[in-house]
Amino acid sequence: MTWQLGDRLVGAHRDRLVGVGVRPDVLDSLELREVRGPLPPWWHEQRNVLYVRPGVTVPEELIGAMALIPFEDALLVIASTVENMAKLHLGGGGATVFLGPDSSYTATDLYCGADSSIVLNAGTTATRCAVLDARNGGSIVAQPDQLWAADVYLATDDMHRLGDAVTGERLNPYGAHIRLGEHVWLGRDVILTGHVEVGEGAVVGLRSLVRNQDVPPATAVAGVPARVIRKDVVWSEEDTP
Repeated sequence: MTWQLGDRLVGAHRDRLVGVGVRPDVLDSLELREVRGPLPPWWHEQRNVLYVRPGVTVPEELIGAMALIPFEDALLVIASTVENMAKLHLGGGGATVFLGPDSSYTATDLYCGADSSIVLNAGTTATRCAVLDARNGGSIVAQPDQLWAADVYLATDDMHRLGDAVTGERLNPYGAHIRLGEHVWLGRDVILTGHVEVGEGAVVGLRSLVRNQDVPPATAVAGVPARVIRKDVVWSEEDTP
């Protein structure tokens, strides 16, 4: 699609992005322009804003399919080509999504609900079928340099309430916050859910579950639930002896 581009990123939108975890240095490195059209009429009627980095590819059908779930006052920034993304859905009011530069999303599903945010700062490689789900005021923030193997699942909560039958207390997380430091490797079928912080340089082994846990920097963790299996690790995308 050929966009009709308008103004550069305005101060109020920059403040909103920084407030949900976009790095100022990443923002300052980008030329972002607001998309004026062609967009469906409901987009502007619902006070939604889309910024793109000139030259990125955003399929028309990806935007058109967003009408399936009503939303308003959304701020969406796309700084990498998303022609291979499967779904990009927003819901409710006030969703904020930043898809940073130098990234690729193959068959990725993304949902960001009301007052929630998803921030992938830069250099995110989601190799296949990643699912990101932020809702109920939750957030997902990834620092630059992410390598995610196939079928990883990041969700701020379980989407349904689980309570104690006697006390009525909620037992599962609601609108939680997931944070990934720089240079993180998630193995195949990894699940991050609830309040999670993954430290810089960490590796989460395949089919591991990190739920309401912190993963220390420069460690390898694995299992259900995940536990530290090795400290002081250094990983590289190159497969060398």
